Amino acid sequence: MILTNARIVLADRVVHGTLTVRDGRIESVREGRADSPDALDMGLDFLVPGLVELHTDNLEKQLLPRPGVLWPSARAALLAHDAQLVAAGITTVLDALSCGQYYEKSDRRTMLTLALDALRELRPAGHLRADHLLHVRCEISDPDLPRLFEPFRDMDEVHLVSLMDHTPGQRQFVDLGAYRTYYSKDRQWTDEEFETEMARMRDAQARFAGPHAADILAWCRERGVPAASHDDATTAHVDWAHSQGMAISEFPTTMDAARRACELGLLTLMGSPNVVRGGSHSGNVSVREVAAAGYLGGLSSDYVPASLLHAAWILHADVSLPLWDAVALVTVNPARALGLSDRGRIEPGLKADLVRVHVDRDLPVVRRVWRDGVRVY
Repeated sequence: MILTNARIVLADRVVHGTLTVRDGRIESVREGRADSPDALDMGLDFLVPGLVELHTDNLEKQLLPRPGVLWPSARAALLAHDAQLVAAGITTVLDALSCGQYYEKSDRRTMLTLALDALRELRPAGHLRADHLLHVRCEISDPDLPRLFEPFRDMDEVHLVSLMDHTPGQRQFVDLGAYRTYYSKDRQWTDEEFETEMARMRDAQARFAGPHAADILAWCRERGVPAASHDDATTAHVDWAHSQGMAISEFPTTMDAARRACELGLLTLMGSPNVVRGGSHSGNVSVREVAAAGYLGGLSSDYVPASLLHAAWILHADVSLPLWDAVALVTVNPARALGLSDRGRIEPGLKADLVRVHVDRDLPVVRRVWRDGVRVY
């Protein structure tokens, strides 16, 4: 396959040129147009590497499209999720599966089993267009975490584990009122019920968070799986994560935490919806401000797959990041954090995971997507 007349986004520049693919790998990149009649004219559209997504809850959204409405076919939900990913230019995805829950009557334990069963069936059958790997989100205060994590202990598909602690009063929800408001869409507490729930969660944290974190981190070290901290709010949170050998600070909530993560060499991974919306939906630090300060290491689409590429273009246009640096936030930087050295860059010898992007008034439009040189969108 020969793709010509393209603006090719390389690691340190954009070139007008031609890219050749052979046997699923990038064979060559050169400046200028190709004379071959078999070449596909890109019409000066951009060619960027396939996007690498480290944390998306989108599969859970397909499994539970409305509160209390569990979709009857997990396989159909997974196919819908996969289609949305490739349409957004995402060729490698870590499906974030919640292992544990942080309030009673949540559906996440049910969805965990359904998602795993669907992935086990559809991945080997070749029905998925993106490369689906696993990100296990461990709620360390859940008493049932060890049992829920057991199926993952021998799974080679696990490429990232994050440690979460959603106990109210710290990290994302320092303000108990903000916590109550945020979850009021799922739970309607009386004042007495709310106080009872807060006491239960604080007790669970005191009893289980420390031992569970130690167990999961020991497993990560033994298997060589990267670990991430979640919702770091203070420099102390980041210092602890660094002391435990974690590689990623996922969704730091303050500038201080983002700065400290950057100083210590952790990948500062933040949400692309925050960029597109112009700020956090829960009052946390603006990702645009973190990027402008030079502390942003990578982006995750979190709950909106289409926001990933859009956010990179916004940071290029509005925060003046060079386009190749903005694209790196959604390609090579996340790949490097996982040790995936075969993707994330347009370079001879690497996987031909490619996205053709047309830009319409600063909006990036995904026109075509190839994974391993095969068109998937």
